[in-house]
Amino acid sequence: MSQTFPVVAEHSRYVQRVRRRYAEALPLLPPGLPDRAAIAALIETLLTNPAGRTLASALRVARHLVLERLAVLDVEHGASVDDVTLAMTHLAEITLDLALTDARAELDEIHGAPRSADGGDIAFWVLGMGKLGARELNVSSDIDLIYVYEEDGATHGPRPVSAHEYFAQVARRLYALIGDVTDDGQVFRVDLALRPNGKSGPPVVSLAMLEEYFLVQGREWERFAWLKSRVVAPLTGFGSPADPRTLALRDLVAPFVYRRYLDYGVFEGLRQLHGKIRSEAKARAAGRPERANDVKLSRGGIREIEFIVQLLQVVRGGQFPEIRTRSTVKALGRLAARGLMKAETARRLADAYVFLRRVEHRIQFLDDQQTHCLPQADADLAWIAASMGLQCSRETCELFEQLGEVRELVATEFDALLHEGGKPPGSCKGGQCGGPKPAVDAEDFLAGLPAPLAAAVRTLAESPRVQGLREESRHRLGKLFQRASQAVEAGECSLDAALRFVDWVEPLLRRESYLALLVERPAVQARLLRLLGLARWPMRYLMQHPGVIDELADPLLLSARFDRDAFLADLRDREQGWARSGQADEEALLDTLRRAHHAEVFRTLVRDVEGCITVEQVADDLSLLADAVLQIAIQWAWARMPRSPQAQPAAGLPPEGGAPPLGRPGGRLQAHRPAPRLAVIAYGKLGGKELGYGGDLDVVFVFDDDDENAAEIYGAFVRRLITWLTLRTAAGELFDIDTALRPNGNSGLLVTSLTHFEAYQTGRGSNTAWTWEHQAITRARFCAGDPALAERCESVRRQVLTAPRDAEALRREVQAMREKVRAARPVKDGLFDVKHSEGGMMDVEFVVQFLVLAHSAAHPTLQDDLGNIALLRLAETLGLLPPGVGEAAASAYRELRRVQHRARLNEEATALTAEAAAPLAAHRDAVLALWRAVFG
Repeated sequence: MSQTFPVVAEHSRYVQRVRRRYAEALPLLPPGLPDRAAIAALIETLLTNPAGRTLASALRVARHLVLERLAVLDVEHGASVDDVTLAMTHLAEITLDLALTDARAELDEIHGAPRSADGGDIAFWVLGMGKLGARELNVSSDIDLIYVYEEDGATHGPRPVSAHEYFAQVARRLYALIGDVTDDGQVFRVDLALRPNGKSGPPVVSLAMLEEYFLVQGREWERFAWLKSRVVAPLTGFGSPADPRTLALRDLVAPFVYRRYLDYGVFEGLRQLHGKIRSEAKARAAGRPERANDVKLSRGGIREIEFIVQLLQVVRGGQFPEIRTRSTVKALGRLAARGLMKAETARRLADAYVFLRRVEHRIQFLDDQQTHCLPQADADLAWIAASMGLQCSRETCELFEQLGEVRELVATEFDALLHEGGKPPGSCKGGQCGGPKPAVDAEDFLAGLPAPLAAAVRTLAESPRVQGLREESRHRLGKLFQRASQAVEAGECSLDAALRFVDWVEPLLRRESYLALLVERPAVQARLLRLLGLARWPMRYLMQHPGVIDELADPLLLSARFDRDAFLADLRDREQGWARSGQADEEALLDTLRRAHHAEVFRTLVRDVEGCITVEQVADDLSLLADAVLQIAIQWAWARMPRSPQAQPAAGLPPEGGAPPLGRPGGRLQAHRPAPRLAVIAYGKLGGKELGYGGDLDVVFVFDDDDENAAEIYGAFVRRLITWLTLRTAAGELFDIDTALRPNGNSGLLVTSLTHFEAYQTGRGSNTAWTWEHQAITRARFCAGDPALAERCESVRRQVLTAPRDAEALRREVQAMREKVRAARPVKDGLFDVKHSEGGMMDVEFVVQFLVLAHSAAHPTLQDDLGNIALLRLAETLGLLPPGVGEAAASAYRELRRVQHRARLNEEATALTAEAAAPLAAHRDAVLALWRAVFG
């Protein structure tokens, strides 16, 4: 029979002790959840009441009273884990702040305040690490602290000392006030082991010392610790989180924790750290069965959830700031939102984390001990279980059952993540786990590869670049080539693909993180090998943008399509992430935009070569992507545009066609500024939604703004915008921008008013567009900018299309322009260029332009920007083409596009020999028949 225990906090022996000893002080804490203000007021009361407690005593008594209150709220009233841990964090912050103020005041009387060489105050930071930094402090936790001061200097009081000695004394006094055990106990156990060089390092370090340590000695596991670092004292004044000088500390820590590239090199470091922790946990549990149920450090415990989260954050947080947060539960939500973890997995891990933390708190409430092991006493187990709505007796224990399920879930997810690149636990039989690591230049290793692959690998292995690699990287390289060889033998990829893989790896050896990525993600390497075997151009794209290979891990890669709204939402989330981390400068945003674009282009490329989407769908997705990039670039560049171009120095405004300088200066956010009344009109391939890989963007910029300085403002902005779009950064480049189709071409203004654009295109006034410009406008469209201008831009286009024209004169002008273009792109005799030769794609495009300009007034459906294939079919339906001619030409155009597209993917010429062009003869004849039907 199981006993029923009342679920009250008084079962806790610690609560009993507090109530016995501090009964008269308990009413001093106001009702409800303790916050900073309540805790500060409590300490003040304890200092000033008749008992006349010292600060050290008041801090300790306040802790007892707060913990007693939290035990009641947690056990009896179901307070959330977040509420309990935040209250504990507030207790730590307030007590540290008061202790720091007292310690400095005492030392200032003896030594004077420290000053820098120029006489300024020196900031001092108490950094909270771990759960204190994450605002997730346990009820009986120690606190991990690191002390950092701004710069060297000295005091100038009665007994001068160096700033370093002064702050070292502050640290010692702070420890005495917080960590010493007195008759009232202690406030918190203070652990300084995470400081640079650990227990052998100085108790306090300067910013310069910290920077040098990060650069020279900082280890991988320390990045996980610093991820949660936060200034916790002082709360106000010099060195507080609100002090602008604290930014210098943040700017030092962030690059150490988060690298600018996908950082898969940390996997092995975390693997070693975790192995050490598990070994220590097993050693502690040896002969002590009660230690087997450690909810923090045992397999499937709290630490493994934290490792899962921190690993994904460190790997990707450099490029995806939106996943940066110190909170474990918040991070799980952000990882799921970013698609880096399945939403269901994130939810289950978050539930597991909360469950384990609740158990941890019940354990610690029992005796206020820093332990994470379930107690052995039946009464204690029954109380913990009952407080969580579970039963626990000698016969059956729901607490153990649920704990086992939770830990198995966590351990499974952890092992899946950490061991993907190696042997998962239990995969080795008979103690045999493979042989020695493959040495990429070892003869026995090379002998096991197919001869052509061995020759390519040998040449690479003998190069100075490979010889200069660290041993670990050389082993990684060998492992990757070994996998490639195995894939060839298994028929999973071609030998050509494996050889291309060797060529692809060679220029990337300076970025060893890419080798680590592939080693850790075997499925990514397998898909990469397949991709390299399908076409040549993917290898070139991957050489230019190697970071995109991580996209191959996306399970939805082949089934999804480009989603404009999701793309824009992701980028806005990323901008907010940069803003939260204080790094939303233009450099970060330029790189973010480029990486996002490259990733989407690569996704489309993979779907393309895998045959999952058609040529038309490729063009649609690439065109929509370009539209989205233009849209977000306008928003970001405008928000960071200096408020008044007139107020800038002359050097800050470049001549027409140049671009204002980019960078941190002038990159401030102008969130209050109205959105620009700017429209981007797409022409050419972008306008017709037929954009290809690496295609230029033919665009025209127009504005509709009655500000008296609008021309100057928008001129400066468009120059800046073009720089945003064309500048090559460390992340690569976006587009080449061609604005030659603007009114008056290269001699015209870079941006013009919509009123002037309309007058120019519709022939009002002396300055009017040429016929070839009207041909171009047949496939123009609003693609980005102020949506309110889209309808008017389209209205201008339709006015042009429906303007009265002399059909014969138009026919002659279009033919003349076609001859001019043909002369500019001659094709060698005996070759058929699928685009430029007679019977090629260009002929179709000129025919469609003529039909639209000649007949849109009588047939309004021709005005829609439907694309060449749909317009040809429509023209036949309207009787503008003989029966069958339009349909045959549309089919021919689609096939010619497909041949051109495939040739470019394989880096082959689009000018075909007679033999190669023979299968296209019927399509060429169909285009020639179309030309004759329209132009005679």
